[in-house]
Amino acid sequence: MKTTISITQQCNLRCDYCYIDKHDAVMSAETAALVIDFIYANSLPGEQIDIGLFGGEPLTAFAMVRHCTELVKDHAAYDPKRVSLSLVTNGTIFTEEIAGFLQAHDITFCLSCDGPPAIHDRFRRFPDGRGSSALIENTLRQALDQLPAVLVNAVYSPETLPHLPEVVDYFISFGLRKIYVNANFGAHWTDRDAAFLPEVFSRLAERYCAMQLSGDPCFISIIDSKLAVILKKGYAPQERCRMGRGEFAFTPSGRIYPCERLIGADNESSHCIGTVFSGIDTQALGCQPRSDSTNQECTDCSLRQYCMHWCGCSNFFSTGRYDRVGPFLCASEQAAISTAHTVFESLSQRLGASFFDRMLNGGCSRKEVAMSQERGPPRLAV
Repeated sequence: MKTTISITQQCNLRCDYCYIDKHDAVMSAETAALVIDFIYANSLPGEQIDIGLFGGEPLTAFAMVRHCTELVKDHAAYDPKRVSLSLVTNGTIFTEEIAGFLQAHDITFCLSCDGPPAIHDRFRRFPDGRGSSALIENTLRQALDQLPAVLVNAVYSPETLPHLPEVVDYFISFGLRKIYVNANFGAHWTDRDAAFLPEVFSRLAERYCAMQLSGDPCFISIIDSKLAVILKKGYAPQERCRMGRGEFAFTPSGRIYPCERLIGADNESSHCIGTVFSGIDTQALGCQPRSDSTNQECTDCSLRQYCMHWCGCSNFFSTGRYDRVGPFLCASEQAAISTAHTVFESLSQRLGASFFDRMLNGGCSRKEVAMSQERGPPRLAV
């Protein structure tokens, strides 16, 4: 069960591609209690529950981050073996107090950064137009020094796609080894952009293989997620989009959305499926995507079991429909699957099958494996 608690819609940045409207709302203690009750009440027995603390920028409301964490862990249904907490931040706010709290409560820390300053500052700026990269680099250094693990998430757009290998090199140079890269599906992607994907992903694969062979492996989501799917011979049903059924996002107002990427202005939009005060509106569940894409080309495609054609939010931003795949997602998935297959062949010859056995049998933590399945792209700090 993937749940996102939008602590606040306040944010000190104004990123060009942000999908969350900014205003001063902060979740109340009363609403937070109802949100946590809803999460536990609607999870299946024994089901793993991933609770993400999100925004806006959640660390502008650190007191509520603390409060929500206490509500999660003090709840009668809390089980540390099945409940995990994460926090996604834009990296502009970080202190020793925050680091100590995250570590004490085993909260996974994920920082959104698009890469080197020239790339990052192109889209992730303060309201006055200043870039945020200097602060982000400082936070990265502090977090790597004070936390046991740091995840980083980079968003790429048509303008920055060619520089994706440089972005990964930049993160590796910092000492980061858990790297998520995700496309801005709301951007205007052309056929020319799509045609460039195989070359860019191939360059990422070269870096990935070199690090595996050097004994200093890194996780790159584009590659690792597809490697896992290839090894399992396709996505399992519970790994596909479960928006509105096993995936929920909660806003400061108490409204419920099927995915955090669909919150927008948090108003009575067609994406809202109910509130924590009144429950799920069954009439609104039409937002749920079909179990498969309506594209005929998907039905006939030999790669369909390895493909994320079912990702409702990515589809919506590309085509305006939850069950209609856009051409860029199709091209991206084909390139990622092909790249992962090439990596598999290369490393199998050099490292043997045991390398991939470890990947599926304990080589990665449960949370990393779950995130790598990408039931929609990981939460992006906004």
